[in-house]
Amino acid sequence: MPASVVSIGRREGTYVVLETALPGCPARSAGVLLIDPQTDRAWIRMRREWPEVEDPEILEHTEEHFRNAAAEMGAGAFLRSLEDSFSHVVLLGERKAVEVDAFTRVIEQLYREHVEPVEIQRFRTHVPLYSFEAAAGGLGEEMESQALDWVPAPEGMRLEPDLFAGLVVGRSMEPRIPDGSLNLFRFHPVGSRQGKILLVERFGVLDQTARFTVKRYTSRKVQTGEDEWRHEQIRLEPLNPEFEPWDVEPEGFAVVAEWMRVLE
Repeated sequence: MPASVVSIGRREGTYVVLETALPGCPARSAGVLLIDPQTDRAWIRMRREWPEVEDPEILEHTEEHFRNAAAEMGAGAFLRSLEDSFSHVVLLGERKAVEVDAFTRVIEQLYREHVEPVEIQRFRTHVPLYSFEAAAGGLGEEMESQALDWVPAPEGMRLEPDLFAGLVVGRSMEPRIPDGSLNLFRFHPVGSRQGKILLVERFGVLDQTARFTVKRYTSRKVQTGEDEWRHEQIRLEPLNPEFEPWDVEPEGFAVVAEWMRVLE
């Protein structure tokens, strides 16, 4: 199966809302724990500031502690341990199911819904999430209205309007790009394409799962005259040796964007 885009709601996750129960303070939503039952991984998002708490250090390191414990024990076992043990500091809500495309995106969404609002600063702290079909329409003023959501960008990264996030599914680019991962792309790559990982639209392909693909681009050129060259071969290569590369004609595809990095 080629690496391509998926619609919102591909997998099912399990989440619980965490609450504080500190002496002298009213119960308050403190964070969200989201689990992928298929991989037994956990995503955790907790409040970072506690102005009403006299000794905030009790809670400041909870997120890191939970993340380390979930990684060591496995997400499912960690959640069961929280449910089985009584805590005077953190209480758990009921388990609930949620449809997930990217766990990084969904936990931010759950945090905004159940804990506190988060300011989305477009192209300062967040980048748009596009379907690959929308991204193939090109970069323009109307693109923001086609964003499925805005997702957090890596901290400290300088953001520009030609960056966007997309969901990649398929094992052909593993291990570098995991199946079902959220990834960062840049529209209209400049310079040589040789060896770059690109998001490509294949013309004449109606199946959406095959129309868009993420592959490493390689080409071989031959000289046809003075300062004139033509492509002798253009190949789209998977990184996973279990999959075969494709040879394509120059008129059979278009480069949509360059892959930058995995976000999740």
